[in-house]
Amino acid sequence: MLRSVFSVALAGAAVAVCCATPAMAEIGGYVDRAEWASYDDGLSLRVYPSASARAAAIRLDAAAGEQAWREVLNHAPEADRPGMREQFLCHWNYAEFARPGKLSWNLEPWRPVVDWVTMLESGCNPGAAEEVF
Repeated sequence: MLRSVFSVALAGAAVAVCCATPAMAEIGGYVDRAEWASYDDGLSLRVYPSASARAAAIRLDAAAGEQAWREVLNHAPEADRPGMREQFLCHWNYAEFARPGKLSWNLEPWRPVVDWVTMLESGCNPGAAEEVF
């Protein structure tokens, strides 16, 4: 935990004061929202990254990427399927360089599970082109 507590003497009484440094559970806010969308080829989970997610992704912060994935699962627990985490982390590591400011990072459960090189070569969309909404 990143909190530190110190005592201050105030009118003869010791008062505990807590610093503004947030605890680990309070850090994050990488996912504004995540929502399922349906289209001709199936389902897509639209993940809307926050400004702090985009900043952390640019720094290639892997730990923040894992935290962001946990936030995705908090928004959409059914996203915990083979290949979905890998698609998300590809967007985390790639999207802000290739397509900065893209509104949503879209993950599809029907996409094949592939190795990292294939994932990157496909622009995080293995098995078919990116869906158009």
